[in-house]
Amino acid sequence: GGVDSTSVACMVYSMCRLVVTAVEERDSTVLKDVRRIVQDDKYTPKSAPEFAGRILTTCYMATSNSSQATRERAANLAKLIGSRHMVVNIDCVVASIVGSVSEVCGTKPRFAVHGGSQQQNLALQNIQARSRMVLSYAMAQLSPSSAGHSGSLLVLGTANVDEALRGYYTKFDCSAADINPIGGISKTDLRLFLQYCVENFNMASVLEAIIEAPPTAELEPITAEYTQTDEADMGMTYHELSVFGRLRKIHRYGPVSMFAKLAEIWPSTRSLSLVQVAQKVKHFFTCYAINRHKMTTLTPSYHAEGYSPDDNRYDLRQFLYNVRWPWQFRQIDKLVENDGVITTVVQSVKRRASEDLNEGPTKRACR
Repeated sequence: GGVDSTSVACMVYSMCRLVVTAVEERDSTVLKDVRRIVQDDKYTPKSAPEFAGRILTTCYMATSNSSQATRERAANLAKLIGSRHMVVNIDCVVASIVGSVSEVCGTKPRFAVHGGSQQQNLALQNIQARSRMVLSYAMAQLSPSSAGHSGSLLVLGTANVDEALRGYYTKFDCSAADINPIGGISKTDLRLFLQYCVENFNMASVLEAIIEAPPTAELEPITAEYTQTDEADMGMTYHELSVFGRLRKIHRYGPVSMFAKLAEIWPSTRSLSLVQVAQKVKHFFTCYAINRHKMTTLTPSYHAEGYSPDDNRYDLRQFLYNVRWPWQFRQIDKLVENDGVITTVVQSVKRRASEDLNEGPTKRACR
């Protein structure tokens, strides 16, 4: 029901369209592969939704915190693309884990809206997220046999690159899968991809509601006074996160150089003071340092550009940082106190970026 999972489903649907087109053009190799995958030597796909029903299973794993709106959006999307869709309520699984933990610890954790601590609130959200991962793999192994097929399915991940860099996900939740088609794609680009599907695949009736809906994990209870949203949880917008991520991963900016870069841009384009820019940069790098250990276990992703969380390919820096960044944050504070120094720092940043472009990747890696 959200942008990330919808994008993955639409990617598979788009691939089904390509397969059907190839079969219609009498590509015998593609048809042979199709028949091998669906385990039917006489099968010929008639349409993308019909073929998707053979190879794609979607599942809405609901809890008491899930909204009717996301449930309906997920069902509408599944109907449109033709996937085999299931709805599973996992409250009993979550309650069982919470009960076991409560018995051992001697206290029952509560959500923050019910008076619980922040640690309890986070733990209850993580239990839901990790339960979904366990059930995803169980269903991937067992659902084919229930449909009369042998073998098992691949589990597709639904965590985007921005959230990976910020660490806004639960370790071993929906980010844990066999392959993650959107692991190297930003939230901004995923919205553009869905808009492409609207315009080219006649999917406006379903996708427009998903694109416009505020992103939410739906892991906390909804009350009259509180509705969980991703951007409020993260303390930054997805646009800001995408800017931070690209400066960090592509341009290799640290806290000081990133502040200097954004101090030149954001005060005029977003009416932010230098103090506000500094607070945003510090918050990003604090979260980045705290959560960077999660990136060592990320699911293999499809990579379309250099903006990627895959450290083994793109960024070999350490994964443990001092989360307080004492020296760097002190330098940022000094720059805020003395506006005139920023010009010099910005010029240095620009010069470094220019040198990087002129040197190319080989010299830059050696340096």
